[in-house]
Amino acid sequence: MSEQIGITVSKKENFSEWYTQVVLKAELADYAPVKGLIVLRPDGYSIWESIKDSLDKKFKKIGIRNGFLPVLIPESLLGKEKEHFSGFNPEVFWVTHSGDTEVGDRLALRPTSETLAYSLYSKWIKSWRDLPLKINFWNTALRAEIKSTKPFIRTSEFLWQEGHTVHATKEEAEAEVLEILETYKKTVEDELAIPVLVGKKSEKEKFVGAIYTTTMEAMMPDGKALQMGTSHFLGQNFSKPFEVKFSDKDNIENFVWQTSWGVSWRLIGAMIMVHGDDKGLVLPPKVAPIQVVIVPIYYTEEDEKKVLEKAGEVENILAKQGLRVHVDKRNQLTPGFKFHDWELRGIPLRVELGPKDIAKQKVVLVKRHSRQKIDVTLDKLENEIVSVLDTIQKELFKSAKKMLSQMTQKVSDYEQFKSKIEEGGFFEAPWCGNQKCEEKIKEETGADIRVIPFDSKNPDGKCVYCKSKSVSNVVLARGY
Repeated sequence: MSEQIGITVSKKENFSEWYTQVVLKAELADYAPVKGLIVLRPDGYSIWESIKDSLDKKFKKIGIRNGFLPVLIPESLLGKEKEHFSGFNPEVFWVTHSGDTEVGDRLALRPTSETLAYSLYSKWIKSWRDLPLKINFWNTALRAEIKSTKPFIRTSEFLWQEGHTVHATKEEAEAEVLEILETYKKTVEDELAIPVLVGKKSEKEKFVGAIYTTTMEAMMPDGKALQMGTSHFLGQNFSKPFEVKFSDKDNIENFVWQTSWGVSWRLIGAMIMVHGDDKGLVLPPKVAPIQVVIVPIYYTEEDEKKVLEKAGEVENILAKQGLRVHVDKRNQLTPGFKFHDWELRGIPLRVELGPKDIAKQKVVLVKRHSRQKIDVTLDKLENEIVSVLDTIQKELFKSAKKMLSQMTQKVSDYEQFKSKIEEGGFFEAPWCGNQKCEEKIKEETGADIRVIPFDSKNPDGKCVYCKSKSVSNVVLARGY
């Protein structure tokens, strides 16, 4: 029975099936009745709330405020920036009727909000006194993903945040792009314990309508890259068609400079992939819905009363420290079943407490990710648990960083690259800057230029594909 309830495939042998089982059996999400959509369950939503709260605090520190945008966008408005919208058009869901009545101007279910936000910004911004305008929107986006769907990674509707800022100068806008990218990097590495590579996208891979796109990329254990978030410099590509203008201090009218940026619940998918194991989910303490689970162990009514009372005391001590703690009081289940259940759900730290432990004035701590057991006396429990959780967070990041290092290599020979790409991973290679070489690599190997690291100039090398003089080193990989 436990085999049916637990994870039934190995992460190494069938990564895709393993991932799906973890999402469903750890009760993070479930499939919705409509293909391509998922339902977020409370534990999954709690993780998203942790990410949201962390980013919100950082956003507010740099002057970004939250707003709300409706989900419907008129087709006539989308047509104002045709190049940008054409990139999304194949994925757009359309509303054509209200009841049995045609709506006239078709309404798009928001694939992204640039056109809607900027039509409003043109009304709100009149002078230099209105700048900078920095607004973030926590909402959903809808893009028709019917094939190759995967919970959190690729779905037709997803939770995300999208920020849209407006500035008086090019320099100020570009500084904002980098500040947001660094904010994302800090959140992903510090909270989710996932190391990332940062830099720019190639011209081919940049956001449609942007001057350039900066990105953070992570490596998954199956050898595929995952784009974790992007921050775009839009220049004046949107301010001109949407007439977002301001009068400067000399009363001269200028077009504004803009940025947009976003991360989605894809971060949760990455966290599952990077840290999970054959037992199920492994959660970094900073985002875990429950950081510490207390499992009382007893076999008689007399012991039950004594152990539950002590478990309640321990719970109160930890709760006062601000920890998210839970006592498992399910009488119908054995301690062994509970251990496996909480391992499946990825709770970072388990506290085992029985009559013999109480007699010795101690508890047993069990780290989820390493299964390491630690005896701690009750008088030291409060400080020790905080320290252990901090250690777990650091150990998860260290392990993920080691994986990233092991799955990253330099290549200069194309035939060598073609043979090694089958194994997966990141490949740092010199590139001539020619989009035709980029397209040929994609066509022949399925690998994209995932990121051009900052300061990656390489004028002395030779392009991995055509052997012409290189302009920079790029990181290639197959991706989700």
